[in-house]
Amino acid sequence: MSNNIFEQAFSAEDFRKQGHALIDMLADYLSDTNSNKQEQGLAIPWQAPEKQLDYWQQDFARRPLHDPLALFKETMARSVKVHHRRYLGHQTLPTLPLSVLSTAVTTMLNQGMGVYEMGMVGNTLEKVLTEHLAGVLGFGAEASGFITSGGSLGNLTALLAARAVATGIWSKGYKDQPQPAVLISEEMHYCIDRSVRMMGFGSEGIIKVPVNERFQLRTELLEEYYQQALADGKQVIAVVGCAGTTSTGSYDDLEAIAAFCQQHQLWFHIDGAHGAPAAFSPQYKHLVKGIEKADSVVVDFHKMMLTPSLSTAVIFKRGSDAYRTFSQRAQYLWSEQDSEEWYNGGKRSFECTKAMTSLNVYTIFRTYGDEIFKENIERLYGLAKIFADLICNNKNLELAYEPEANIVCFRHKTEKDSSRFNAAIRQQLLEEGHFYIVQTILNGELYLRVSLMNPLTSEKELKDLLEEVEKKAADLMKKDI
Repeated sequence: MSNNIFEQAFSAEDFRKQGHALIDMLADYLSDTNSNKQEQGLAIPWQAPEKQLDYWQQDFARRPLHDPLALFKETMARSVKVHHRRYLGHQTLPTLPLSVLSTAVTTMLNQGMGVYEMGMVGNTLEKVLTEHLAGVLGFGAEASGFITSGGSLGNLTALLAARAVATGIWSKGYKDQPQPAVLISEEMHYCIDRSVRMMGFGSEGIIKVPVNERFQLRTELLEEYYQQALADGKQVIAVVGCAGTTSTGSYDDLEAIAAFCQQHQLWFHIDGAHGAPAAFSPQYKHLVKGIEKADSVVVDFHKMMLTPSLSTAVIFKRGSDAYRTFSQRAQYLWSEQDSEEWYNGGKRSFECTKAMTSLNVYTIFRTYGDEIFKENIERLYGLAKIFADLICNNKNLELAYEPEANIVCFRHKTEKDSSRFNAAIRQQLLEEGHFYIVQTILNGELYLRVSLMNPLTSEKELKDLLEEVEKKAADLMKKDI
């Protein structure tokens, strides 16, 4: 019986048959969600958590499947449709169909990346890709990096490198060490705060600098906050800039932060997970002016570069800095820790058995070149400006700020509790499922938040969304909301 199970599980012919059927199913999904017809279906088939759990608990209790196609079909039917033209929610992109094929290759090969002999192709592709990206960002020949699993881990890795440069904590611990701290924006992604706490700095090590009306770090306050930190006995090891912020897509003044860091010999890290790819576009490259002066930058390929999650580049201005982060012995992996070997990924990354996501990125570059990233940035950033104009020209709506990227926050005007009123609008949209948008808090008030992630979304979908928002608002006006 055991042999029969494995013969069936590894059957090439069964795989071929199921694979062909799955590709047909995915192609139909792509055709349906990319349609500009009104009957294209829901962007989110909303169901309450308890009902969703009940369904899958019952499914799990059923007898084993002979064919997984029904399971895949049900999973797709119950999931958010990120390829839908009316998906306008979180910063999750519609992956290129090409990436489904490259992901299948990486899954079948199942290569580890810790050492060269297990990740010969993957480690090499990481070097090629990160050095090309470093060049696009404006770094010199010394720059290099690697790919890791997500912006959170990427930011943590970069900040660990900053700590290694400024302190001896990695080897000696916190004994006789002044309170280390990092200067960050109030609008910084929560993973930065979390990273600082994970490094043992505590809440005292997080120094949040206020933002201006465009939600950009107020660089004129950096000196004041830095001097106060010194007076409090803290050792500031780094400043983190945004390109751009998660809530609003705002870009900090990177040149001003770079000048401050150079003046005080501080590590300058940029969380460019979402917005750093603006460097691919001559039209929007000015937004990241000064990025090449950073000591480290994080860029998510899975945000604005059409790649499946998770795949994040960690770029260092000086490639050698990457080896400071995890300096330790692992005799079963490599014989010398102190040598800088780009081909042994475990020397620079927290991960050892890491997926070869570099193939997804490399395949896109080799098939479409830099042009596809340029076009994606320009189309989505341009669409955000069109959407902002539609909002500004509607007397019932209020724009939170002039968008720099593809994230737009707005709300419906009301004499009632504005946050509660707009949250109710969003909840109705969510439950109906024709549009998927999210919400955020700005200056203590709730705003509706739209992330334009699908290059096939058009002005029509945006007009339809605003029409739905107004309909929901009109209904709520009649109720005690």
